[in-house]
Amino acid sequence: MDRPTSYLLITGVTVAGIVASAIAAEAASGSVSITKSRGKICMTSNGLPDHATGRFPNAGNPNRIAAQFIEVCVPENPVKTSRATPLRGSTGFALNGVMIRPGTADYYDPSSRRGFSRNRASGWLLDGKGAGSMLGLDANNAHVDNRGLYHYHAKPTGFLKGRNSSLIGFAADGFEIHYVGAKARSGYTLKPGNRNGGPGGRHDGTYVQDWQYTGGSGKLDQCNGGELNGKLVYFVTDSYPYFPHCAWGKVSRDFGRP
Repeated sequence: MDRPTSYLLITGVTVAGIVASAIAAEAASGSVSITKSRGKICMTSNGLPDHATGRFPNAGNPNRIAAQFIEVCVPENPVKTSRATPLRGSTGFALNGVMIRPGTADYYDPSSRRGFSRNRASGWLLDGKGAGSMLGLDANNAHVDNRGLYHYHAKPTGFLKGRNSSLIGFAADGFEIHYVGAKARSGYTLKPGNRNGGPGGRHDGTYVQDWQYTGGSGKLDQCNGGELNGKLVYFVTDSYPYFPHCAWGKVSRDFGRP
């Protein structure tokens, strides 16, 4: 695990949000510690949120929520590179210790009882939020994997309630993740018309392939990146891709795993 051998309580502009999240998490059986030392920001948590969750298992999700042991570190001073790196699995973490995992590993599969499986043959990948009802997401746009890991696929509704800071977490490359509502405009749009093959029907956002990056003035880049107070950050958006699916900085070795 890519982490320093010593820790100091994180200080500076983000401390208020981090301390508030830690206190709330303890009250809800969650536990999170975020520290800064030797050029790294490290998060240790049990993966449980600081807010109520939906019921698991449910009709779309057969898994039961369970505490985890999570340790991840990201660079404290990330540097933007010239090329974006695609992300898979966990792409960052929220200040309450819950992992951010916007993507899925499920594809349209007409031979499956549920209509989707891990078989990639169709090429039509389910979007976590767009297929939320199929995947059993709760009101926080989160659900549970087969390990019991609770994780966010889109805007963490419960976590955002009552917050007085836009900072919600850090991406896998160390750049901050913020939520500013409609002020951050996604550069992705739905493709027009109907799908060519696969599940058929119109492009409605159920699948990643329903979307295209069109950009435009005032829109975020393809990684949901933009400027805030003169520095590069990522944004949580109310529409696809919700969280960054790629990173402009060097990705920590603690990320990129399924």
